[in-house]
Amino acid sequence: MLKCFTPLLLVGLLFSGCSYRYYAEDIKPMSEAEQGANKTVADDGTVSYRQARLEISVRPMTDEELNRQFSAYSNEGANSRNPYTFGNSTYFRTGDTPQRFTVFRMYVSNYEYPKVYLDPKKVYITTSNGRKYYALRREQLSIYYRRYVGGGIGGIDPGTPGNARYVWQERDGILQRTMFPDEEVFSAQTSEGYLVFKPLAPDVDELTVHIPDVVVRFDYKGDPLEDVDVEMHFEREVGRVYPDGRKVATGQ
Repeated sequence: MLKCFTPLLLVGLLFSGCSYRYYAEDIKPMSEAEQGANKTVADDGTVSYRQARLEISVRPMTDEELNRQFSAYSNEGANSRNPYTFGNSTYFRTGDTPQRFTVFRMYVSNYEYPKVYLDPKKVYITTSNGRKYYALRREQLSIYYRRYVGGGIGGIDPGTPGNARYVWQERDGILQRTMFPDEEVFSAQTSEGYLVFKPLAPDVDELTVHIPDVVVRFDYKGDPLEDVDVEMHFEREVGRVYPDGRKVATGQ
């Protein structure tokens, strides 16, 4: 009986030894030399584009930072009311924290033009391996949470009484206050907020954030007269983690 079981045991050990899971480090900016003209990279990971006294800055946010930012809403595991993360929940076997979204903070400071307008809905990400991600609108995120609040029961109506409706409203309220607003930035004003994307695929190691059609001049009717396209480049280490704890980055 033992002899018959041994080959199966060896096969099981063989497959177990070859198993792995993917990992991805935090997103970081590429060097200033790789960013292009009129861009700087700060120590905190912010990439800034400057045109005279107009500044547009983008910084990748980690889940840890977002959990600290919304600490009162991030300590309930998978039921966290933090709309940007899964809070302090972890995978049972690995202890890793699942990622709910990819989030960037965008900041605009306008001390150059009468008004500036950039549409957050037009912002998108392209990757070195051909993937593309569009910024999610607050309405999309609101529907997402309206559907999945309450343990995954789909189609929960916002009029539903009780705790489910309260949690949905809290998350939606945070999104409304903190996502980058879709509005003009007038002279001597600043604007800031979060851009939200779906989680990046595990094979994405280089990405570009595109901010197209930033309108800096308008005609007498208020129609766009001059605009600029802004691109910012980021990267991260990705690879595989094996059962013995070894990390092997892609390409090694």
